[in-house]
Amino acid sequence: MKNIFKIMFLAAVALGLNACSTMTNNQASPERYSDLHFDNKKPIQLMVKTINVKSEFSPSFTRPNVEHLFPVSIEKTAKTWAKERLEAADFASNRTAEFIIKDASVTEHEEKAEQLLMKDRLKYHANLKVTLVVLDNKASGQATVEAYRELTMPIDTNIEDKEKHWNEMVVKLFQAFDERMDADIHRYLNMYIKDDHSITSF
Repeated sequence: MKNIFKIMFLAAVALGLNACSTMTNNQASPERYSDLHFDNKKPIQLMVKTINVKSEFSPSFTRPNVEHLFPVSIEKTAKTWAKERLEAADFASNRTAEFIIKDASVTEHEEKAEQLLMKDRLKYHANLKVTLVVLDNKASGQATVEAYRELTMPIDTNIEDKEKHWNEMVVKLFQAFDERMDADIHRYLNMYIKDDHSITSF
């Protein structure tokens, strides 16, 4: 009888350990955020031979800058935008285009509560500045877009909720950027867009 009880007890302990292990793994799995893509839209065909994508932004990795903490990188997403929304369409020409990331920063600042019993807050400012330049022997043109988003949350917000709000912030930032950059390219660089006849083509 004692042996049977011992076997049953060990089995119960084993089941308990398995349950604990499963619970810990679920709790330890953070939510994953996918990189943003823009290939669902028709690319803008530029009458250039090549499009060079480069960044002049250097993250400091020190506060108040916190862009390195974001689950989806603003700088990387800007490079993805250029690769998926811009297309070189005149390989016989000598013209080139440069997509230059000037700024892709996020800053964090603490705001003290204005009233008693209210929590202090954290304020985030995300800024994206990009210049698209078309270089030609005869002339050149450029379009520069600067988009930003601001976000405020209680100072004691946990990291999971922070990442959720940060991700939403980046999504909205690029929704605004995509709309503005598309419009400005057609406004200021339309002479370099394939099949755009609003200005005499080359």
